[in-house]
Amino acid sequence: MSLHLDDVTLTYPDGDGRLTALDAVGLDVPAGTLTAVVGPSGSGKSSLLAVAATLVTPDRGRVVVAGTDTGTLDRAGRAALRREHVGIVFQQPNLLPSLTAAEQLRVMAHLSGRRHGDRRARDLLGAVGLADCAERRPHQLSGGQRQRVNIARALMNDPAVLLVDEPTSALDHERGAAVLDLLVTLTRRRGTATVVVTHDRAHLHRADRTVTVRDGRLTAA
Repeated sequence: MSLHLDDVTLTYPDGDGRLTALDAVGLDVPAGTLTAVVGPSGSGKSSLLAVAATLVTPDRGRVVVAGTDTGTLDRAGRAALRREHVGIVFQQPNLLPSLTAAEQLRVMAHLSGRRHGDRRARDLLGAVGLADCAERRPHQLSGGQRQRVNIARALMNDPAVLLVDEPTSALDHERGAAVLDLLVTLTRRRGTATVVVTHDRAHLHRADRTVTVRDGRLTAA
């Protein structure tokens, strides 16, 4: 399964006119590969993630997630697609302070009605190097560990597409490199189509492909 955007245009109201956030964007992210997206602030990177996540419907163009043309779905259908096939890693982990690392993951399984949440939570925490931290709460974890929990939580429902927003922004270079290495490893191992928005060009060599968004247009980096 993969992510495919074809001729995607997205505009927003801007006074008496419209502001073009994405301008005829095309992007293919095959399963098992990681694409890095760079560009200046306000260039359209966040809009690209929002459209890929089906959180925003474009004015024109096709968004295909895991073989499904999302333009054929109503709001409930898009929500179901996100639950089943899309994992989102936000810039800030937004972990629930009262829950342990394992409970953060089990909540996701519960919301989607999946069984065996306990076992999968343990397996994923082990995959991100936090097997010994399952019972710790967010205040007992470092910034890098909280981001790893965030990544594991996004993988809880075995998504076909993983969308990651600035995962290293709050981390030093060494911890940022470790998080990017982890994302690459998980992408290969689990066969996800992964898109990472990042401002940190020091880590771009870890990606299979890098693209630049500038004024809503997508170009090769």
